Amino acid sequence: AHLVESGGGLVQFGGSLRLSCTASEFAFPIYTMNWYRQAPGKEREFVAKIPALIGEIEYSDSVKGRCSISRNDTEMTVYLEMNNLKLEDTGVYFCEAAGPYNFEDYWGQGIQVTVSS
Repeated sequence: AHLVESGGGLVQFGGSLRLSCTASEFAFPIYTMNWYRQAPGKEREFVAKIPALIGEIEYSDSVKGRCSISRNDTEMTVYLEMNNLKLEDTGVYFCEAAGPYNFEDYWGQGIQVTVSS
């Protein structure tokens, strides 16, 4: 199984960015997909979640109203649209595939997002 993030980079304060995470070699449609991030010197933190099939989308309070998570099961890709970016959004962003029941979870390698002033 593989997860590959893309779309990161350097963006100015107040700008926008769309991250993608493309999956392969596992049953993507039945996995809940999560985005996490890790700022320098800090622990990894939850950003957003989109369930498989049914369920509620969730966001952390720090990004609520500024981010939108979506998925395309045909393309096996999950997206994170981020708007009005703040300096504190800087970090490495990871996608996670959380399997149902006792299925194994998978993580991407992470991608850097840097917000500049």
